[in-house]
Parts: sequence; C-alpha cells; structure tokens
Amino acid sequence: MRRADRARRHLLAAVVAAAAGAAAAAPAACSKPVYLTFDTGHMGVAPLVAQVLQDEQVPATFFLANERTRTGGWSLDDQWAPWWRELAASPLGHAFGSHTWDHHSWLADRPDGGFDTRPSMGPQAGQRQVLSAAQYCAELQRPADRFRAMTGQALLPLFRAPGGKTSPALLQAAQACGWQHVGWAPAGFLGDELPSDKYPNDQLLKKALAGIRAGDVLVAHLGIWSRQDPWAPAVLKPLVTGLKARGLCFATLREHPAYRAHLGVK
Repeated sequence: MRRADRARRHLLAAVVAAAAGAAAAAPAACSKPVYLTFDTGHMGVAPLVAQVLQDEQVPATFFLANERTRTGGWSLDDQWAPWWRELAASPLGHAFGSHTWDHHSWLADRPDGGFDTRPSMGPQAGQRQVLSAAQYCAELQRPADRFRAMTGQALLPLFRAPGGKTSPALLQAAQACGWQHVGWAPAGFLGDELPSDKYPNDQLLKKALAGIRAGDVLVAHLGIWSRQDPWAPAVLKPLVTGLKARGLCFATLREHPAYRAHLGVK
C-alpha cells in the first residue's frame, strides 16, 4: 500500500509540475495590442522582416499586390510562392489581405459608378485607367485567388487601397463584394516610404516609439524602391523591442475590434 501511495503521490506531483510548466510557457494575453501590417514592395527585405518577426515572436498582417521585385520578377510569382507558403504556415498565425493585383491607386469617382485609377504595376502601369465597380472587385480578388493557389489558405476579406487612397463610393463598392478597408493610425505611419536622406532611420524610430499607442494599426512595406537606407530590419527590430518594453504587444487584424464583426469573429 505504501508503495502504491508513493507512486500515486509521484504521479500527482508530475501532473502538477507539468501543468505549471505549461501555464508558464503559455503566452500572456495581449491586453495592449498594436497591429503591425506590411504591404508588398520590391521584396528585398522580406526575408529579413520574416526573420525579425520569428525571432521576436510577433504576428503581423500582410496586404498582397503583385509588385515588381528586385530580382526582375513579381512579388506573387513562383519564385516567392515558397516564402508566402512558409509565412502562411507559421505558428505565429500571420494574417493576409488584398492590396489589389496591379497596385491600383484611386484617383477619382466617375458618374457611372466606376473609378479612375492609376496602377503602378502590370501592363498599364503609370497610365490612367477606368475600372467599373465590378472590375475593382476583381482586382481585389486576384491576390486572394493567387494566395490560395500558393498556400491553400484564404485571405481575410480585408484590403488596403494603395496609398490609403479611397472615396466613400469606392469603399461602398468594395463592401458590396465583401471587402472592408484597413487604413492606419497617424502614429502608425512608420515612414519607410520617405527619403532616407531627410528622414533617417534613427529619426523614424524615435518618432514611432514616442507616438504609437495601444490600438494603433502600423504600416510598413516589404521593400521601397526610393529609400536608399532600408528601414527593415534596422528600425523594425528596435521598434518591436521598444514597444514591448512600453508594455505593448502585437496582434493581427483578426483581433482588431473594428474588423471582428466583418470577419465573423466573436
């Protein structure tokens, strides 16, 4: 009996220790979240961004367009498919949305319900183009179709208009085909689009660390052609660690209260 009792006590102690260890290992709830997002770009810093996120255990949301890359291809081509596949499979639970296929910037509404846009990619890059509401919806859907083909996963029904440029009519047209727009907080504009000679990395970092507050959506890119001194990972890593030191944490837009209803998240 004594031997059996000792065995039961050892077993109970082991169960309690395992439960305590699991509780200690479980991540704390994110009570003061910020929402780090990336739009596609020339992809030159994409692997570095992914590595920082992995090292710091930070989930992020990515908005996809088929943009020209430094290697002469496109951000959603077969060369980059394995990278997107690995990112989508990460246990960090990254999220993904649309940025339009050819990176169409809204210019004006048209009386017939369509839109004047200017794509920066594709066969009509740099030219003024007219899109009907249905054609704009198709532009939003193309990255979703490609992402599913690359990863087997669906994009969130969220999009970011290139440059954040929209109108009430464009937002209504996108909403009618199931897409909700995501902008960013004023302090969340991380400045990687700005010229590095006027806005050096240390200045951008200092401004971001001082201004960002819980609930802010942050925006950066996976490579900006015009910036000579790359923002990532030089600013990204100290930004993440600095925000953590302020008691902030990171979540994807799945958890953002403004989009939970649209996403069907309780």
